[in-house]
Amino acid sequence: MSPYNPPLDDIAFALRHIAGLDDLARLPAWSEIGLDHTEDLLAEAGRLAAEVIAPTNRTGDQTGSVLSDSGDVVTPEGFRQAYQQFISGGWTAVSADAEHGGAGFPLVVDVAIQEMVASANMAFSLCPMLSQSAIGALSAHGSPEQKRRWLPSLVSGTWTGTMLLTEPQAGSDVGALATRAEPQADGSYRLWGQKIFITWGEHDMADNIVHCVLARTPDAPDGTRGISLFIVPKYSLGPDGALGERNAIRCIGLEHKVGIHASPTCVMELDGAVGELVGEPHEGMRLMFTMMNKARLLVGLEGLAVAERAYQQAAAFAAERRQGRRADTEPGTQAPINQHPDVRRMLLDMRARTEAMRGVLYLNAIEDDRAARHPDATRRRRAQHRAELLTPVSKAWCTDQGVEVASMGIQVHGGMGFIEETGAAQHWRDSRIAPIYEGTNGIQAIDLVSRKLSMGDGAPLAELLQEMAGLDKSLDEAADAVAEAARWLRDHPGDDALAGATPFLHMLGLTIGGWVMARTWDAAQQLGPAEPHRSGFWTAKERSSRFYLDQILPTAPALLPAVTSGAAALG
Repeated sequence: MSPYNPPLDDIAFALRHIAGLDDLARLPAWSEIGLDHTEDLLAEAGRLAAEVIAPTNRTGDQTGSVLSDSGDVVTPEGFRQAYQQFISGGWTAVSADAEHGGAGFPLVVDVAIQEMVASANMAFSLCPMLSQSAIGALSAHGSPEQKRRWLPSLVSGTWTGTMLLTEPQAGSDVGALATRAEPQADGSYRLWGQKIFITWGEHDMADNIVHCVLARTPDAPDGTRGISLFIVPKYSLGPDGALGERNAIRCIGLEHKVGIHASPTCVMELDGAVGELVGEPHEGMRLMFTMMNKARLLVGLEGLAVAERAYQQAAAFAAERRQGRRADTEPGTQAPINQHPDVRRMLLDMRARTEAMRGVLYLNAIEDDRAARHPDATRRRRAQHRAELLTPVSKAWCTDQGVEVASMGIQVHGGMGFIEETGAAQHWRDSRIAPIYEGTNGIQAIDLVSRKLSMGDGAPLAELLQEMAGLDKSLDEAADAVAEAARWLRDHPGDDALAGATPFLHMLGLTIGGWVMARTWDAAQQLGPAEPHRSGFWTAKERSSRFYLDQILPTAPALLPAVTSGAAALG
């Protein structure tokens, strides 16, 4: 597997010229935090990702995490050391609130850092990613006492967090879960049940694991309305906050997966585990969505991260691998395969999709930032609606693109891509889970069509499409097709709309990606001549943006018949 080189110039470009990071620096919440030094922060994070975390990627895949006879999960060699360096640098605390030990940076900066960590080792990155989601849920919904007891160690990374939702009979249908929580005289609860597919549910990298568990109290109504949220730690806490006895929650099995082998996917058993209620009874799903929505953005980021790593590997291989000749090849020699037009096409396709994904995800993150901290209430509401519109696209479109780019990377390698020793196949294997967990991509499409299109009588989508107008002919055509498809979906609710949900999400993702690349093209035209010392960077931006606009984006309007064919087309 080739080394990982953090794409710092591409990240900085997306932050400033696509997402608009400089706008956040003028808001009161971040005016004095030092956003003008963001690139120095990213460079340091990139060094850690490349030099410390990336070397664990291949060995972690080959070794995997192992469940010992004593019931403990042992992570691959080097993981514990890498994690300690990760938390000693404060990287779990980048966007957490300062009152709990965080640095208080915007989420979009944290997302850029997490992109590099996930590119370096996706399996490793899932551990701090889930902790961030737990931090978000407790920050939003925990009591003052719960925040005092649990957040500082989660923010520092000395403890990690998880989500315990899925059960054998309750996957996407969360309302079917049966884990029960019995109230105790001291105000605590005891929980019984089994949870499956729990990422990093047990491991040896942190002193404690704080599980956020969905369960039912005895008086709970059926379905999602009867679910409550509980904190269930691996180790209980004493009155002084020190770790106490081992709680009655344990890992009883590890799943054997296609990819992310180093990430322990656990079967967790609760056998009277002590927990504490978060919020009010029966509000668990609403509270958990705070955690899930952030997790969905970060899972979308995994699509980008693996795509970037797969592209780098494919580009390096294509520059070295010699096969065949061209008219200008010296006699008796073979040409590097990156000189063959079809290989160049694949590499440019991979790069263009990756850059489009980066822009979409950073735009989503910065709208989350504005929704949380903009001083104007109207602007906060608009940002919230746009973030909600973008989230299913970020999660579903970006993870599907990640799988496609990783698969294309195998193709660039030819037969060697199908051989494990090159490492190209690992990128595809790791990427394949992302369209499935944190709400399958089909569920994301249903959410987009059933809920997000109707927000504000359709104003969020209409405003987004209006901002795209006039930048590029292909973009105008794609935006017009999206508007027509959205009207049809609103006029045909029920099964007809649901049948077209997935192609519509892909159409919208391709179009928003086109908006990113049209703006990239404009930036290259305007800024490139003023920076001749970076001519290579701007030439690459011109090529990737034009390729996307001319060869990828035109596939968006072609999806209109699939969106509007209705349920009858499904038989």
